[in-house]
Amino acid sequence: MAHCAINVALYGPGARRWAMTERGAAAVERAPGLFRVGPSTLEEQGEDLVIRISERGMPIPRAVRGEIRLKPEARGDTSYLLNPHGQHVWRPLAPRCHVEMAFEEPGLSWQGTGYLDHNRGAMPLETGFLDWNWCRGDTEAGSLVGYAGRHQDGTPFSLGLAFDQAGHAQRFPLPANQPLPGTFWRVRREVPADPGTRPDVTETLEDTPFYARSVIRTQLAGRSVTAMHESLSLTRFASPIVQAMLPFRMPRRG
Repeated sequence: MAHCAINVALYGPGARRWAMTERGAAAVERAPGLFRVGPSTLEEQGEDLVIRISERGMPIPRAVRGEIRLKPEARGDTSYLLNPHGQHVWRPLAPRCHVEMAFEEPGLSWQGTGYLDHNRGAMPLETGFLDWNWCRGDTEAGSLVGYAGRHQDGTPFSLGLAFDQAGHAQRFPLPANQPLPGTFWRVRREVPADPGTRPDVTETLEDTPFYARSVIRTQLAGRSVTAMHESLSLTRFASPIVQAMLPFRMPRRG
């Protein structure tokens, strides 16, 4: 409760904005179907999740104001352990959603398919992991999610899930990771891809000293997929230099 934020990243022609302002417990409200941090809220409305954003972007202080509505088309009812002792748990709450968004600042609107998941943990991420790569994309049959990384002791982990249109998940063995082009900050990007195929990067959306978000194309379980992809280096994140840089992107209020 002492460190809460609602993080929003927008990508569009002439409308790239990023906001994550951290606030303390006095700025947080929790009630059935409602979560508020400062002026921004997440609220259940029937089956929908409505996210109202009213923030200030960083490092350039521009307004980020608008609404996002998620309409789940499939729901996930299973949680997955990301490490052997269960200190980190991941659950895809809605493997597929219809998303409608309309922003006043910047003037940006969009609708299409999306995704909602949930992570929780009993220790900091950098205590449990060295790094990970994650990807998620739609197929004609449903959607695919791939998680692969290394625990803090260097042992690898991987999880491949194929969701059908109803949200039912079936595990599949992730193929070996293949390298993607590096970023400006030299964050290592990798993605699983079927043998004999070659993944590529369509667009790099975020390029930071410890994290990269990208749109990629790959083939998994015999299906071609365009996916959202993230690469996270917890070793980089924990370094004193990166920790000193974080307040410039993630300021604290109150």
